[in-house]
Amino acid sequence: MKADPRLKDVGEIRTTHLLDMVVDLHARMPFGGGPFGRRVLFGAAGGTFHGPRLSGDVHPGGGDWALFAPDGAMTLDVRLTLRTHDGALLHMTYGGRWVTPPEIRDALADPEERYRIDPASYYFRTNPVFETGAERYAWLNHTICVASGYLVEGGIAYKVSQIL
Repeated sequence: MKADPRLKDVGEIRTTHLLDMVVDLHARMPFGGGPFGRRVLFGAAGGTFHGPRLSGDVHPGGGDWALFAPDGAMTLDVRLTLRTHDGALLHMTYGGRWVTPPEIRDALADPEERYRIDPASYYFRTNPVFETGAERYAWLNHTICVASGYLVEGGIAYKVSQIL
């Protein structure tokens, strides 16, 4: 079949490193099974973020209202507040997917082992967006990002890239 003539070459999607972030988590709060799956809140207890253009702390109180499907895949629904090193507040939200192969699910459920598992053995991707009233960070209001997540002792870490 011939390609649609309306299609144009818009170039490849390029990214650049925005920040690395660790979110410390409270103990999980399971809501149980509902009409869409098993809901669990992973509440944010704090954390830090560092990048070439911004750094600071993750404010306690946000979290991930995760939804687990029957096949074990998790859909993320995250809202966090970040405070930059110079006092600006950033509202960060993201969805995403965390898909784990059945053969590593038992190890992921073990609190002593979960953060030792190679992140390349599972698919954990998100799409962060930001909102802020701070003029010096207003460029974030128009920025779309992609991130890879992985488990660390006491929480979750992300490598976040800005889409150019």
